Amino acid sequence: MKPDFSKGLVPAVVQDVDTGKVLMLAYMDEEAWAKTRETGRAWFHSRTRGLWEKGGTSGNLMEVIETRLDCDADTVLLRVKAAGPACHTGAESCFFNEPD
Repeated sequence: MKPDFSKGLVPAVVQDVDTGKVLMLAYMDEEAWAKTRETGRAWFHSRTRGLWEKGGTSGNLMEVIETRLDCDADTVLLRVKAAGPACHTGAESCFFNEPD
């Protein structure tokens, strides 16, 4: 089974395989999905950058240990081993802000 890309991009939740911590949220298209499955590393689609490999520039690559789809196959869960922080700010996770 593969994600349902019939409506375009699908969200990809990225989770640390050891701790269960949610590291980031990004989006995938069919090309990013295929590249992730082919290489075993996390690839995403950005409206501004197009296809990009997480950590391709910073070196903070993400090895994909497990992939899952939600019940509707319209969201991807990537369980990863990260080679560094997930967030572009240098934080381990992008989810560090508390709402007001």
